[in-house]
Amino acid sequence: MLGGTCGEGPWMTLDDLVELTNVTKAESGDRLCIAVQVSDNSVRRVLERIHKVADNGAEIAVVSPPFLMMNASPERLSSFYRNIIQISPIPVGIYDRGSVVSYSMNDETLEELLAEPNLVLVKDISKFHPDRAAMIRRIRARKPGFKIFCGDEFGCIAPIQHAYNGLLLGRAVFNATIARATMALAKSGDLEGAQALQIRMNQLMYRIYGGEKISCWLSGLKYLMVKMGIFATTQGHLEYPLTNDCREAIDEIIVGPDESGYRADLFGMGNPRNSADNESNAAG
Repeated sequence: MLGGTCGEGPWMTLDDLVELTNVTKAESGDRLCIAVQVSDNSVRRVLERIHKVADNGAEIAVVSPPFLMMNASPERLSSFYRNIIQISPIPVGIYDRGSVVSYSMNDETLEELLAEPNLVLVKDISKFHPDRAAMIRRIRARKPGFKIFCGDEFGCIAPIQHAYNGLLLGRAVFNATIARATMALAKSGDLEGAQALQIRMNQLMYRIYGGEKISCWLSGLKYLMVKMGIFATTQGHLEYPLTNDCREAIDEIIVGPDESGYRADLFGMGNPRNSADNESNAAG
């Protein structure tokens, strides 16, 4: 998935997003199914973005709630999504942010929307509840191929246990090894092992993001990517601070003694936890 929040897609120009899609398709060929976030404030603007990225290799368009929505209500948000889903030339996924935004759909409205044939996936970061899992199972029974992914890397286990297909994590650029192992253990019924890995993954993310207040969110992530030799710069659109504490925590993992053993998780260097990584559902 390109252009997500972690990828700063909402702050890119449309030309930048199109170039990113084009280059990714050219480099990956047919090895990847490319989804691109195309969120904007109106149906017409979202559809314009969908047509542009579809022409350059996108296979799924992912839409989140509008950044600015007037006359907001669950019904109006559902109508916003429905108009896009029914007109889009490629399949659509939605990013359900739940109570993170001030306007959201209730479960009844959401269930009606999920029945749309051209809606193929949901990335869900709303608070998990068994009633929602039951709703998802009903939708799946009627729509073979429909998938729902947990987008909350701080709480992967319950969704995987109950109904979700897998994980769709912006931070999988660094936590995929632990996230996949956590998912595999949860699916196998080893909840104690899964919880231990969930705690470990959360501790890693807090180190990279500048503590539990997430004060260095994208800046810490980009600094990590630079230290891993993947990015060339920590510059970004959102200008999160990069504190000395955050730098030191990341340096300890990459070039220091790494007493917690995170370097193997990041670089895939034969960590024994990787034995759980044979699960077919990928994180990322």
